[in-house]
Amino acid sequence: MPKDTAAPVIVFDVNETLLDITTLEPLFERLFGDRRVFRDWFAQLILYSQAMTLSNLYTPFGELAVGSLRMLASIHGVAITDGDIDELKLRMSSMPAHPDVVPALSRLRDAGFRLVTLTNSASATSPTPLERAGISEFFEHSFSVESVQKFKPAPESYRLVATQMGVAMSDLCLVACHLWDTLGAQAAGGYGALVTRTHNAMLPAAGVPVPDFSAADLTELVDQIIARWQAP
Repeated sequence: MPKDTAAPVIVFDVNETLLDITTLEPLFERLFGDRRVFRDWFAQLILYSQAMTLSNLYTPFGELAVGSLRMLASIHGVAITDGDIDELKLRMSSMPAHPDVVPALSRLRDAGFRLVTLTNSASATSPTPLERAGISEFFEHSFSVESVQKFKPAPESYRLVATQMGVAMSDLCLVACHLWDTLGAQAAGGYGALVTRTHNAMLPAAGVPVPDFSAADLTELVDQIIARWQAP
């Protein structure tokens, strides 16, 4: 694409892409004696959110998060208290930004890109997770899938952003650290930019869209995005 083509709106996923979800691990270490159970919980949370959407059902992401914890506790024979649920909710609402986030967002903003977020999490009252992490000021708007009641990667979730921002899907570029998210955006007609971080990778299988951009961290990913487009 020529460098003078208008730059897209950059749409950031929030959980794990911008905010460090590993701060939830101590809860799982305490409850299950193994912080690796956290990854099982997160995978189950994503699985059941997508299963709900495929079944034309909807329950807020936070409620599914609590339910997934109770489900794993039942499987492992662990007792969960109301205090444990409160700790889960507190940790989910107060995750810090990854160290590379502020520099990356600053560079994109200074280059003239419009920045927004799109999350599976429900809208939150102030202080929001982005406000707590100190990065809300970078974003023109924060979108939640609750508006369409379909979790990512349902195409309706990405189209919500395009409609609200007044642009075509081809004028959106989704940044996420989950390939299921970037492939959803690409399938809906947008660009996909994958930041793999520590726990994610490409899926080398026929028919799976390869992201338009990919890097191990946001620093390198932003280099690629800025090099691709000359922001207006």
